[in-house]
Amino acid sequence: MTTFRVSEAAALLGVSDDTVRRWIDNGALTSSSDAAGRTVLEGRELAARLEAAAGGPDDPVRRGSSARNRFVGLVTGIVSDQVMSQVQMQCGPHRVVSLMSTEAVRELELEVGSLATAVVKATTVIVETP
Repeated sequence: MTTFRVSEAAALLGVSDDTVRRWIDNGALTSSSDAAGRTVLEGRELAARLEAAAGGPDDPVRRGSSARNRFVGLVTGIVSDQVMSQVQMQCGPHRVVSLMSTEAVRELELEVGSLATAVVKATTVIVETP
């Protein structure tokens, strides 16, 4: 069973150590002690909490799609030349960068501050562990 110390769990959940301790105290999270006597939380419970908290803003483009990885956010930067553009978005804690034609940027009327959805459909996803 994978466990995480309070500070590690807080970083993963995007909250403070004190918030995790309050959640433990009020029963929202379950903790135990490791061999060194430190408070730890099960990775499985943290994963369920993260999944339940996921969401963010609703996708402004509602349509059927086989792509499951949809990130709603704001355009934070655009670098264009005559043919290609690099569009950077901030989608919650995730920075997403897309390369597209400059024509597409114009047609989508993208500018810094635009609300957009990054749709990712990849044949290869690399998963790494510490």
